[in-house]
Amino acid sequence: MEKICGEIEHIVFESEKTGFVVAKVLYKNSIITITGVLPKLSPGEQVSCTGKWQQHSLYGQQFAVEHIHIQAPCTIEGVQRYLESGLVKGIGPIYAQRIVRAFGEKTLEIIDNHPAKLLNVEGIGHKRLEIIKKYWSEQQSIRSLMLFLQSHAIKTSIAHKIYKTYGAQSIEKIRSNPFALAKNIFGIGFKSADELAQKLGHSLDSHQRISSAVEYVLFECTRSGHVCYPKSALIDKVVALLCLAPERITLSISKMLEQDELLETHLPIKGTPTPLLWLRPLYFAEMTIAQEIKRLLQTKILQQIDVETDIKVLERHLNILLAEEQTLAIQNTFKNPVHIITGGPGTGKSTLTKVITLLCKNLKKRVLLAAPTGRAAKRLSEITRKKASTIHSLLEYDFTVGSFRRNQQNPLHCDLLIVDEASMIDTYLMACLLKAVPLCCTLLFIGDVDQLPSVGPGNVLKELIESQQLPCTFLKSIFRQKQRSRIVINAHKIKEGIFPDLSYQAGSDFVFWEGESPEDIAQKIVHLVATVIPSRFHFNPVEDIQVLSPMKKGLLGTEHLNYLLQEKLNPNAVTLSRNTFQFRVKDKVMQIANNYSKGVFNGDIGTIVAIDLDEQEVHIRFDTSDVFYDFSELDEVMLAYACSIHKYQGSECRCIVMPIHISHFKLLFRNLFYTGVTRGKQLVVVVGSKKAIGMSVATDDANKRYTALGFALQQMLCACP
Repeated sequence: MEKICGEIEHIVFESEKTGFVVAKVLYKNSIITITGVLPKLSPGEQVSCTGKWQQHSLYGQQFAVEHIHIQAPCTIEGVQRYLESGLVKGIGPIYAQRIVRAFGEKTLEIIDNHPAKLLNVEGIGHKRLEIIKKYWSEQQSIRSLMLFLQSHAIKTSIAHKIYKTYGAQSIEKIRSNPFALAKNIFGIGFKSADELAQKLGHSLDSHQRISSAVEYVLFECTRSGHVCYPKSALIDKVVALLCLAPERITLSISKMLEQDELLETHLPIKGTPTPLLWLRPLYFAEMTIAQEIKRLLQTKILQQIDVETDIKVLERHLNILLAEEQTLAIQNTFKNPVHIITGGPGTGKSTLTKVITLLCKNLKKRVLLAAPTGRAAKRLSEITRKKASTIHSLLEYDFTVGSFRRNQQNPLHCDLLIVDEASMIDTYLMACLLKAVPLCCTLLFIGDVDQLPSVGPGNVLKELIESQQLPCTFLKSIFRQKQRSRIVINAHKIKEGIFPDLSYQAGSDFVFWEGESPEDIAQKIVHLVATVIPSRFHFNPVEDIQVLSPMKKGLLGTEHLNYLLQEKLNPNAVTLSRNTFQFRVKDKVMQIANNYSKGVFNGDIGTIVAIDLDEQEVHIRFDTSDVFYDFSELDEVMLAYACSIHKYQGSECRCIVMPIHISHFKLLFRNLFYTGVTRGKQLVVVVGSKKAIGMSVATDDANKRYTALGFALQQMLCACP
């Protein structure tokens, strides 16, 4: 082991995910490269490193750091680089120069002990001073936390998240219960918390560890769509995770049940009574859905319409002719307090939404329109020419108390509530929505039950339909104007398990480009998006074209495709490295977690407007709002030139480009392919192999979600008088 001491010149590479750093250091009047999993470093800092010299085949000689000690800069140049680095919010390159020019070598002492003197610096007022003081103090605490984590060989990239949640008590709270990190902090899983717990000396068979693992496994099951999970299968998963005896796991689960941390029910699965374990909020959410549906079915219905007169008047007004099944759907909506309309593309769901809305307007009935995502709500507004909201906005989420303002005590005010894209609504959101529906209101769900189920837990629309306890109208006829669309024709073939028509037809809205290797397919996609499609169809490559992939990893995964497309479509010089992404001004990005305080939700797509190094903020413009993200919050955002089919549910784009290859074999399911194809409004381009398409079409998704909603509906509604 050798020791070197020097000054950080600049950071070459830094992974927020792994904590791996490559930095240039001024050492004995020459620049050397140091590497390793290190705390956050800033230019200008003095470091003392212990490690070994290594020869890298590509980058030459590097010093691999085993241990590092960091000190504040000791030269004027070092202090300026230190402050210019964006270390402290409120101080960027311009203010760093002014501060150092004013205080020289005493700069850090002034900021530490006499920060009020910064008011003498041009441009620094009381507001900026308070920001600098806050983040300077916070940075010292985060640095201490990073060193604590590093001393236990834990990646330091999670320090900002921990500090944001626990504040000055971070180290103390971690020592007392490291497993709480997995529950309380977005992006930290059980495995990271368990690794830290073991470094801190926590027992391998403690109840605290086992109960945390049980909650983690159940939560992971909900990420796969399950609302509950068979007890025996869950125990097997926990045993594999912890390498402990099943008896020890069973004992802890019994204790968790006694303390009401979990719930257990017995339901028939394939005719056999099976014990199921639940996280309590999801159990009560499913029971709430069943109870609220029972309540709403007892409500009064909308005013009856004169089918022969009212519908024909609207047909003449809109210059349309409704099919028999559409007329039936309208009748069912007006004579049932809860009604479901489901059908594939081209079957007239949009027309029905418009007609029903107009009929209610003529009857002077109050109508509210909602959809799960901002884009779906915007499309609903365009169809009806009436304001539509996201469900979260409709229910008025109050992030200060963590719940919706609209509920049983403060219900919505309407005679008819139309909810579009209903297949996307998960168990928890559906429970909250139903609680806010008043007794005097008719509730209409519209959606395509053959699409992918919700990203969140549950399969609510399908369970509502299959319970056979609710009136449901199935739209099956494709309308004449849609019969020429190969998007519509092929979507219905895929849904029915029939191989789609891939033959070339001039002017077709469905195009297949063959490609065999993942490398070949990836390059074809970039060429199509950047050059071919914009020139032939006059589509904007960023706004009008969306690449959808079934996977995140691999050459055809969203991460790699985003890298290729960003380099081609937005080679912008202003770059910010975070996690696995390089963020740039004008980048297309997607929110990947619900953030109620910012009013943005999983799946929302926006554009980076500005990256402010002084304020350490990224300004992102979404459809309806401008949102500012602190650098430490960017793990909630990903590049969105390419995104997963799951994430794009409920959205549409003028053009969809979709890779499909046998390397996706674990995800080649009919409903996934069908959902991707039906996202395209004017053009769908599939790039890949016919073999992979055949596998998708032939494979029905056998991944059944464990849920008790259908059973609960039958039990409650069959018991109704």
